[in-house]
Amino acid sequence: MRDILGTALLDYQNGNYSEDIVTFSSLDEKDTIPLPYLFRAHSDMPVLEKKALELCRGEVLDIGCGAGSHSLYLQKKGFKVTALDYSKGAVKTCQLRGIAKTEYSNIYNFSKGQFDTLLMLMNGIGIVGQLPKLGDFFEHLKNLLKPGGQILLDSSDIIYMFDEDENGGRWVPDTGSYYGQVEFTMKYKDLKSEPFLWLYIDYHTLEEVAIGRGLDCELVSKGEHFDYLARLSVK
Repeated sequence: MRDILGTALLDYQNGNYSEDIVTFSSLDEKDTIPLPYLFRAHSDMPVLEKKALELCRGEVLDIGCGAGSHSLYLQKKGFKVTALDYSKGAVKTCQLRGIAKTEYSNIYNFSKGQFDTLLMLMNGIGIVGQLPKLGDFFEHLKNLLKPGGQILLDSSDIIYMFDEDENGGRWVPDTGSYYGQVEFTMKYKDLKSEPFLWLYIDYHTLEEVAIGRGLDCELVSKGEHFDYLARLSVK
């Protein structure tokens, strides 16, 4: 897959910002990912992200680090943090921003050591793509945790995107799959990605899968619009 995210991040980092990433989804939505937002300072981060960073402890693996804003903040606070992404451009951007330890790897193939905190922000759990794959993904993450370690992740229940009936219910199309599985295509300048699946998961479904894989699941806090922060740990 073309490194669309990495190309865009490097352009911004190198002073060549002229446009944002455009996304198209199976929900018939066109949206943009503003590049300056990916480079935001701690003061500009949403409340849930600030809370997650506050809860970090020990050695941290920032999974799907992107431009590395979370890693950079933690590093400045004295944490030993590894910024991991499967985008060469993203990893290079993190290095240019001064992040000391980076890893270019698919998280599924990553097995270098164990960590006290696994951090997955900006709906980083979305990389799983499909709900049936979530349980096995949790099993892999458990192998990356030190005893007493934690997983911090945020996500959203996108049920609000479906039409509401007069009784307050939602009309969700019967596609045969979980409604939070969304197909996306990304476009940046003359680059366009192949379609890929991205998972948004409601808290109760997350909790059910986590418990089934031997994980405690705690709802840390809720956001203002169907979003939440959760903390998982091995029972």
